Amino acid sequence: MVEKTVTIELETGLQARPAAQFVQEANRYSSHIFLEKDGKKINAKSIMGLMSLAITKGETVTLIADGPDEEAALNHLISFVSKS
Repeated sequence: MVEKTVTIELETGLQARPAAQFVQEANRYSSHIFLEKDGKKINAKSIMGLMSLAITKGETVTLIADGPDEEAALNHLISFVSKS
């Protein structure tokens, strides 16, 4: 299991279209992937869970991956949310 804290740099945060794209990217990996914000941990492969966190630009979240491709998944998703 690997985890990393990251600041969301997407202009619109993880709302609507970026959230859907994030979930789509997370689903490319077989690892279990979670996102945690303010003590609430959700399945990062669930659009409803991700939308429930209402993540905006500049907020800090923790990405957690556990599985055979955890490193690749985490690196890819961190790069996704770090795009400006």
